[in-house]
Amino acid sequence: MKFLSLGLAVALGLPCLASAESLRCAGGIVSEGDTRLSVIYKCGEPMLVDSFCAPVYYGGTLQIVPSPFAEAYVPCQAIQEWLYERAPGELLVTVRMRWGIVQSIKYGRDPH
Repeated sequence: MKFLSLGLAVALGLPCLASAESLRCAGGIVSEGDTRLSVIYKCGEPMLVDSFCAPVYYGGTLQIVPSPFAEAYVPCQAIQEWLYERAPGELLVTVRMRWGIVQSIKYGRDPH
C-alpha cells in the first residue's frame, strides 16, 4: 500500500515536470531556474537581448496597476529576453529571465 501511494504521487507530479522546456548547448543544458551567468557559461552570448519593464498587477487579480501609481509606488518587474539561433534550419530559442533567473524557454520560427 505504501508503494502504491508513492507511485500515485509520482505519476500525478509528472505532467507538471513535462511542461518545462530546456535548451541544450555546447556547455550543458539550460533549464528554468538557472542563473544568467549559468546560461552564458553553457550557451555563450545571445544573438539579441531585449529588456523591458513588465506591468505590475494587483495581488491576486488580472488588473494592471495604473501607470501613475505603478511608477510612483510599485517597482516594475525587469524582464530580459535572450534570443539564440542554434544552427541553420533549427528553431530560434527565446530565453526569458526575471531578476537574473530563467523563467521560461520557448522555441519557434520567430521570436515571441
